[in-house]
Amino acid sequence: MDEASYPADVGESDRGGSESRRRLSCLAVVVAVLALVAGGVLWLFQDELFHPFGDARACEGSDTMLPGVISAGGVPIPADASDIHYVTENGSAQVSFLSDQMPDYLHRAGIVPEGKSLFDKTYGVAYALGEGDGELPEGLCGPALKGPAWSYDSTGPGSNVSILVERSPIDNSAFPAPARVIASFHIR
Repeated sequence: MDEASYPADVGESDRGGSESRRRLSCLAVVVAVLALVAGGVLWLFQDELFHPFGDARACEGSDTMLPGVISAGGVPIPADASDIHYVTENGSAQVSFLSDQMPDYLHRAGIVPEGKSLFDKTYGVAYALGEGDGELPEGLCGPALKGPAWSYDSTGPGSNVSILVERSPIDNSAFPAPARVIASFHIR
């Protein structure tokens, strides 16, 4: 029987083909892993990446963009306000922020008259939130307000604002520095 003779380099093309297939499969695995990692990072940080109206302060579900300088009850929130978050729905807004200037704001907004105690029960009341307990209204994103807290409602004509402020757990006649605040008001 005659045996067929094969050239000596027959196995070379097979080796090159299997090597390129191996490289392609490794490349496919690497691309799949990178896509999975990118998708996971995107999902993990989606709240930070996609804000309503392109405003990093706006929480998901907001239906109206607030201006750069937010005014609650016709008075701009304190100039030192930081960590600002807001949600708007059906003509109402809730804004959460940190500030060291709440006494000044409460006087400027006419919520507590100048010269009166910030904790006079004529102008505000203790809010039913235990020490260390947190509260964040539905839809509002960001850190929760921690108890104890004090609640104020505007008393002036035309201004409809409610202010909830953290109170110092050590000194019941002071706010912590800075204090977390939640202002609720109608958008005009």
